[in-house]
Amino acid sequence: MSKKVIITAIPLRQRLCRITAVKEDGIVTQIQLAGRERENLLGNIYIGKVEKIQENIRAAFVRIAPGLTCYYPMPEHPGNGVLNRRCDGRLLPGDEIMVQVEKEALKEKLPGVTTNLSFTGKYLVLTSGRKDLGLSGKLDNESKRVLRMWIEPLMEEDFGAIVRTNAKFAGKQELLEEFDYLKQRLRRVMETGRSRTCYSLLERTPEDYIQLLRDTAGEELTEIVTDDEEVYQTAASYLEQFQPGDRQKLTFYEDALLPLVKLHSLERALSEALREKVWLKSGGFLVIQQTEAFVVIDVNSGKYTGKKKAQETYRRINLEAAAEIARQMLLRQLSGIILIDFINMQSEDHKQELLHVLQKYCRKDPVKTVVVDMTALNIVEVTRQKVKKSLAEQAAELDWKGETGWKNSGDGN
Repeated sequence: MSKKVIITAIPLRQRLCRITAVKEDGIVTQIQLAGRERENLLGNIYIGKVEKIQENIRAAFVRIAPGLTCYYPMPEHPGNGVLNRRCDGRLLPGDEIMVQVEKEALKEKLPGVTTNLSFTGKYLVLTSGRKDLGLSGKLDNESKRVLRMWIEPLMEEDFGAIVRTNAKFAGKQELLEEFDYLKQRLRRVMETGRSRTCYSLLERTPEDYIQLLRDTAGEELTEIVTDDEEVYQTAASYLEQFQPGDRQKLTFYEDALLPLVKLHSLERALSEALREKVWLKSGGFLVIQQTEAFVVIDVNSGKYTGKKKAQETYRRINLEAAAEIARQMLLRQLSGIILIDFINMQSEDHKQELLHVLQKYCRKDPVKTVVVDMTALNIVEVTRQKVKKSLAEQAAELDWKGETGWKNSGDGN
């Protein structure tokens, strides 16, 4: 599988919106939108102040900047981030606390923060709260054995580590160097945090496209292209320092007659990713609707009207739909509870096959996705970790109006 990353911009109301897209074998599988002047909070580390404690739900409200309050679900034992710890371990209003934003503000919910600070690299994550060594469940047993043998001797008492799936592509020296770099980052933040004033930003998260480059397996990443000079310089600097083997994959696009966004039909891809209906090659289609409580996906037989071998036809449509649903969840950045109404099948074997195939595709998702079960009403329940706003929410914030163009953008191109 080859992945091509495209980073470009479109004007919107006299400002620029950045679009980062991933193409796998010519098909757009991921899209990220960001207003260039909007600060991305996710991953940032702050000195916050506790405003209010809600004991009945074991949560606190923490202000990380003037006018910006976050939700903090309190663990039984607060982590190292509590700066004025009491002997009884209690957290009280007015306390200063080191927190990291782990969830964006979703719909009416506040951003979520944690005191378990994470320092993420391409192959490893070091954590201040969790103190053990964990390994990605996507690693095979032999890779886990070797990686554990390399990393375990480096562990210390004041932090934990998680070995990421990408680590199977790394050599021992690369892992050791990244471990040392992440340890220095963690120690620097923990030390400076004890002497900084309230609301200080201790560490800023990298740009979204840098995170995407970091999280993409090296052997899958084949090309990175941008027509934005600032993005090119930032990406080049990052690659030279952290991923030198990928530096030659970065190119600067300069054809003014055919903008990059048009060359790769990104406006059309975005417009299609925001439509409710998704057609399947078989003639069936999906209807994807986001509600306040969950996401509903309905699988329809579409153009199929015959009765001959209907069950086999439904089986094939459902299996095709499973692959497309996994792609759409990643593309649209759907999260939370996802309910899928597949076409009813009579055979128990066909139902189990469908669950197995859906699980296979969901395991490829970089965001934790779990196929829970099929209910008595043949509704398949899926959960996908909530981290970022959905693509629809990102587009709504930026006034995206579909393939006809950007609202108030002049000529509509």
